Amino acid sequence: MGRLPFIAGNWKMNKTVGEALDLVRQLKASISRVEGVEVAVAPPFTALYAVCGELEGSSIRLAAQNLFWEEKGAFTGEVSPLMLKEVGCHYVILGHSERRQFFGETDETVNRKIKAALGQPLKVIFCIGETLKEREEGKTFSVIERQITGGLKEVGKEKMERIVIAYEPVWAIGTGKTATPQQAEEVHRFIREKLGRLYSREIAEQTRIQYGGSVTPENIKGLMSQDNIDGALVGGASLKADTFAKIVRFREM
Repeated sequence: MGRLPFIAGNWKMNKTVGEALDLVRQLKASISRVEGVEVAVAPPFTALYAVCGELEGSSIRLAAQNLFWEEKGAFTGEVSPLMLKEVGCHYVILGHSERRQFFGETDETVNRKIKAALGQPLKVIFCIGETLKEREEGKTFSVIERQITGGLKEVGKEKMERIVIAYEPVWAIGTGKTATPQQAEEVHRFIREKLGRLYSREIAEQTRIQYGGSVTPENIKGLMSQDNIDGALVGGASLKADTFAKIVRFREM
């Protein structure tokens, strides 16, 4: 059996609670009959509880955009894995390039967060990707290798079934630039080979690898036609129900 495609919408710092509920209601109506694709949405923290209630009875999974690695304590402004689990989250996005760029996250802190999430247990969408400068300097594969090795340090093979990897070239996020399907496939194949060396060929074949970075209804089919691309982590295009639904329905295009 092949890997189940996984389309996730990262809403970033967008949508009030009311707007989030409207979007989810529209999404439920437009993709309720789609089969053979796992779908998740990641609203901001303030909307998680309300959206969880609205998603009840639907197949759409709830994801958070970040967490802190402790369960409780004097960490002002942070949210723990325990809190996310209680509020109904199934997934959490960790290591996103915006977190690394604006909030100083490193491979080490991402690793601590991944282990904390897996301890809850939550499923993880683990983001990796190179900057434009790194790509132009020919460092893409060394950066990806460092991020995978660092992020998955001490993560046992028995927990890999709860990890999805999202390859997001930083130069393609929110820029309108997209890696060509061939460029993306080359890196996805490298990631799968690296997982095979870190764990086993079986685990590498089972692990889903999403592509992220200016994903649209126009480019999703070309991306999903590649052997090693198993889905998409969608940013801006996930903020409109009709656009996101078209991406989820990529097989119909």
